Amino acid sequence: MLAGTKLAALAGFEGEFGLSGSSLGARWSPDGSSIVFTATADLNGSIAAPVSTELYRVSAGGGEPIALTSGPESYHNPVFRPDGKALYATRKRSAAVSLYSLQRLVKIDWPPAGPPKLLTGEWGRSVESVALTPDSRTVYVTAEDQGHDRVFQLPADGGDVRPAFPVNEGGYSGLAIPAHAATPILVARWQSMIHPADVVRVDARTGENRFLTEFNKDRIAQIDWQPPREFWFTSKTGRRIQSLLVLPPKFDASRKYPLLVFPHGGPHDMIKDMFFFRWNYHLLTSPGYVLLMTNYTGSTGYGEEFAEAIHKDILRGPAAEIEQAADETIRMFPFIDATRQAAAGASYGGYLMNWFEGNTKRFKCLVSHAGLADNTSFWGATDDSYYWETRNGGPVWEQKGAWLDQSPSTYAAHFSTPMLVTQGEQDFRVPVNQGLEMYKLLQRRSVPSHLVIFPDENHWVMNGEDARQHMREVLDWLAKYL
Repeated sequence: MLAGTKLAALAGFEGEFGLSGSSLGARWSPDGSSIVFTATADLNGSIAAPVSTELYRVSAGGGEPIALTSGPESYHNPVFRPDGKALYATRKRSAAVSLYSLQRLVKIDWPPAGPPKLLTGEWGRSVESVALTPDSRTVYVTAEDQGHDRVFQLPADGGDVRPAFPVNEGGYSGLAIPAHAATPILVARWQSMIHPADVVRVDARTGENRFLTEFNKDRIAQIDWQPPREFWFTSKTGRRIQSLLVLPPKFDASRKYPLLVFPHGGPHDMIKDMFFFRWNYHLLTSPGYVLLMTNYTGSTGYGEEFAEAIHKDILRGPAAEIEQAADETIRMFPFIDATRQAAAGASYGGYLMNWFEGNTKRFKCLVSHAGLADNTSFWGATDDSYYWETRNGGPVWEQKGAWLDQSPSTYAAHFSTPMLVTQGEQDFRVPVNQGLEMYKLLQRRSVPSHLVIFPDENHWVMNGEDARQHMREVLDWLAKYL
């Protein structure tokens, strides 16, 4: 449909990127006469400037697309209201304004008339899935919130956002409401750390789940696991920090257990009560470790200011919060053996591991997957440029700000903790040169270290047997030193 259009001919034209490639996220208009989609027109300038994603409308019969939005902000996830009188989408601020932005909900009158109306401008959470009631009067959204994916609601034309019902265990995603039901029916995926995702029908008043699928019911019943324990502390900078603690099988509070510290990646992400495949939390505890996961400064689900504050202090501040979280855990829970601590992380979590290598001696060993070793050589190989220049304090050739001061390789003279380094060879976010460089520095410093490269994997170890081997390597390394 877009072949031959001026938009598609632009050098910077592309759909919105996701985990499985790019997508236009197309949606039919209510009357079927046109299609709304998301695309960028300036991707070719991404090495030196932020990229924006806009909403476009194209006739079902073809023709030149018409832009529904414009400007530096980015728009995503278009959803039509059941009565056909409005289009909803999420909007992010330009990275030129802030490297992190909440996804805020906007409304566009349909047929289009006037600029988008911001509906959640004062709300401090990031909108994920969006669904509207059959009467078109209420919007339900999911959002990360303090360790959970919770459900919220607001009037369709804007107003106060409030929790739809209490969510104290697990979280919701993929929210949907059938458009022609007599009364609102909420359907979603629900999961927790001890329950892989199932499809549920949710009572909109009480939040009670009725399971429509129970794919893993029998397996769940066979596993000795517990929900995470949540606790908070105040960091030395005055911020309130949340942590989640996962206990091992056959847990006995009278025993002493090693502590495994596992900060999340991102950094704009959140450890939450959800089932995770790649680094399954309970599998990591299975040898008899207590797992500590801290939502340090930069994490999502605690407001925009909390998340974007990390850009003023990329590694040093979050690392200090994680170490303080470990100290608080040891103080609060007598079953922790303070003499046996280790840490593991991937992506930004691996970046933290490489930082810990040269900046603390508290850990018996470290595990770093897809972690940055050197800010400068990383910039030269990664698939992104503008973001890192802005975050580190200017162009790479100027070496100002955090380019050297908060680069793990700067502190290689202090490397001494045994480290396992793992990496996917097809990783273009944190390219393989970073794993090779970290391992070379460790070897040069005569630090006990082991390097494992997965030739077929990208930023994530996803293939079944690779994932099994990766977890074997991690648990063997921990067993050796912990």
